[in-house]
Amino acid sequence: MDLRLSAAQLSSGTTIIRIAGSKSETNRLLLLQALCPSLQIDNASDSDDSMAMRNGIAQTNGTVDVGHAGTAMRFLTAFYAVTPGTDVVLTGSARMKHRPIGILVDALRQLGADVRYEEEDGFPPLRIRGRSINRHQTVVRADVSSQYLSALALVAPALPNGIEIRLEGTLTSASYLMMTLSLLERVGVTVTFNDQTIRILPTPIQPITITVESDWSSASYFYSVVALSPKGTQLVLSSFRNDSRQGDRAVADFYERFGVETTFHEDGHIVLSKVADVAGGLELDLSNTPDIAQTIAVTCRGLGMRCDLYGLHTLKIKETDRLVALQHELAATGASVRVTDASFHLDASGPLPDTIHVATYHDHRMALSFAPLAVKTTVIIKDAGVVSKSYPAFWNDLAQIGVDISTIA
Repeated sequence: MDLRLSAAQLSSGTTIIRIAGSKSETNRLLLLQALCPSLQIDNASDSDDSMAMRNGIAQTNGTVDVGHAGTAMRFLTAFYAVTPGTDVVLTGSARMKHRPIGILVDALRQLGADVRYEEEDGFPPLRIRGRSINRHQTVVRADVSSQYLSALALVAPALPNGIEIRLEGTLTSASYLMMTLSLLERVGVTVTFNDQTIRILPTPIQPITITVESDWSSASYFYSVVALSPKGTQLVLSSFRNDSRQGDRAVADFYERFGVETTFHEDGHIVLSKVADVAGGLELDLSNTPDIAQTIAVTCRGLGMRCDLYGLHTLKIKETDRLVALQHELAATGASVRVTDASFHLDASGPLPDTIHVATYHDHRMALSFAPLAVKTTVIIKDAGVVSKSYPAFWNDLAQIGVDISTIA
């Protein structure tokens, strides 16, 4: 499905966009719920990734295909490995078979897990036979993906001796690990993190109800819409906390650089207001918030701003090589773009074309991040259905605020 998005006058400040629960929080809680079924989850994500997680937890034999769901791949690898009686082949899309998982497999093997590669060493698909795990110490590189650490931490309550994870190197995407540890503490698990070592005791998970906060990554696309709109534009989103544990809460701070102010209300609504026009450029370290790099880069293109974004080494192993995809699609708009293995550099001087065609590379964030440019020009999004991976209601929500959307046959 390809969509045409046309520049439109936004219905400012009148419609409340109700964004579904965080995919990141939901998938972590789903794994904890598998260990303690009496744990209840409200406002869970309805994304493809969360559905892949639900389906995977329910299946402990045969072939499990998670498609493009990287979080499900990592978390289920650990879950299956520590669940006695499990015997699965865990696989995914063609792209997933090129996304590394060796660091997690090595860590699980140190604990005594039975995980083997079905094809290429270091990559899915994996043959996993679950067993009781008595060892509790493992060493993990921390500079590649925090999901490996989160996967190990989340299964720790099921291990008779808990787990002790020693980190090697500088931690990347630290906010996502801290989210994991915070959720463990909320369900009653004892956690310490000192001197590059995480210790999690084998504490029973408490049968409580947790309401998932709405997804800040999803909110970022509306921050971009407001940033690209005239001064005075407002949008209302729900339900968010100022003290959120989600790393992408930082979007509220970053978008002050684009003239967007965030007002938090006690009922969980936030109001995004365009209070100033901006120009020039910005430099950001996004090592703790790499998922909003595409949004920020596209916002800069729409505003004609220069940007230098750093800490993006994890983007090369996502659904696509996001740095190369961004480079190609933004260069097609007339911008000058340079990328390295860990950084993105944009010179966005020059007008936007009358129509922009955006390839999505099977990556939901390419579609989501380029869509706000419809405020400035006409945008054609190819394979627009890819947004279901994280935000199935996105096109409906965008139409609610006044963007004209039509299907291209």
